[in-house]
Amino acid sequence: MAGYWLVRSSAVKDIDAQREYGRLWRPIAQNYQATIIAGQQRQQECEGKGHPCPLLVHFPSYELAVQCYADPAYQQALKYARQAYDRELIIIEGTDAPFEV
Repeated sequence: MAGYWLVRSSAVKDIDAQREYGRLWRPIAQNYQATIIAGQQRQQECEGKGHPCPLLVHFPSYELAVQCYADPAYQQALKYARQAYDRELIIIEGTDAPFEV
């Protein structure tokens, strides 16, 4: 089963911290085969409070998503993310195919 990070964050508060997070994130994402599949495009907030910077990050497995978050390199990068934005992150197990209703 695939793994996903659902990240909801505020507008950028510290552009330098955001840049450093992005620089540190790229090799981590490659290592865990993570790809951003949604975010930074158009959005419509229908319920809940506004989060102007949502992201949906895909991992080949739930285990990789969890391992990535726990990785010491990511924990170091996370310090910059927390400076850059107010954020919430949820790790979700899912499929690569649509759910049947």
